[in-house]
Amino acid sequence: MTDAPRFVLTRSSGSRPRPPAPAAPPAPKAKSACSAPPRPPAPSFPDVFVDGVEIEAEAIARELQHHPATDPVEAWTAAARALVVRELLLRRARQLGVTADPDDDAQEAPEEALVRSLLDRELAPAEPDESECRRYFEGQRDRFHTPELFEAAHILIEPETDDPAGWAAAEAQARRLAAEIGQSRPAFVQAARARSTCPSAQQDGSLGQVRRGELAPPVQAALEDTPEGTNRTEPVRSRFGWHLLRLERRIAGRDLPYEVVADRIRDTLEARAWAVAAGNYVAGLAAAAKIEGVELAAPTETPCASC
Repeated sequence: MTDAPRFVLTRSSGSRPRPPAPAAPPAPKAKSACSAPPRPPAPSFPDVFVDGVEIEAEAIARELQHHPATDPVEAWTAAARALVVRELLLRRARQLGVTADPDDDAQEAPEEALVRSLLDRELAPAEPDESECRRYFEGQRDRFHTPELFEAAHILIEPETDDPAGWAAAEAQARRLAAEIGQSRPAFVQAARARSTCPSAQQDGSLGQVRRGELAPPVQAALEDTPEGTNRTEPVRSRFGWHLLRLERRIAGRDLPYEVVADRIRDTLEARAWAVAAGNYVAGLAAAAKIEGVELAAPTETPCASC
């Protein structure tokens, strides 16, 4: 697989001198030895230019909302990179005289339409052939199978108060109910309808056929450890309350044949080829331009489609 173009922030490039900010008045000295240590200074960012044309700091600030990250430098870099790429593509579209009509259904902006039309015109990604699709299938077999399903039911006993006493009372109620039900399926169904506080009570407590990850983790872990066709004797606590569980059956996952997933594989490889072609195209535009403030690294290629 070919990685998308990668940009790295370079703090030393693209900085123009700016007039110094007026000096702030000195902060009053702390009166207590227990005062908090001073805050570290906020990160400063370089100016960004494409062939001498500045990407305004205000534009980068607006773009930040589309690149959330816990690290402000990472977020700023992603936003600046996106605007540099946009500027490169728009300039190339105008140089070539590309025109475009925005897609009203997609609420496409005029400049977005121009970039789309440019890439439609300029990119010619390789079409994946049958042998490449089959190699991908053989190399990624674990992706092409149906998930294991759990056909289960539960009874939810919610605590009346969200404190230790409330949770303890709910647990005691769940344990008494489990003892009354035993391994009887009719008793479980009857108790679910009469005692469960979950909306599934109206369906005999049935959760239907669920996959891993669809239930609260403690409930899923308990189902994994419950034999088919039995009621679990120990209540299970989740953030919702105490659960009594019944596992009707497990439905094993099965491998899907190539013919079933061939179209999906072809779509995946076509999208990957387009992304590689777009990355190389942008890298070529960047190599021909003088970019300051961010740096475009050359794409890295891998030897096979399944990588």
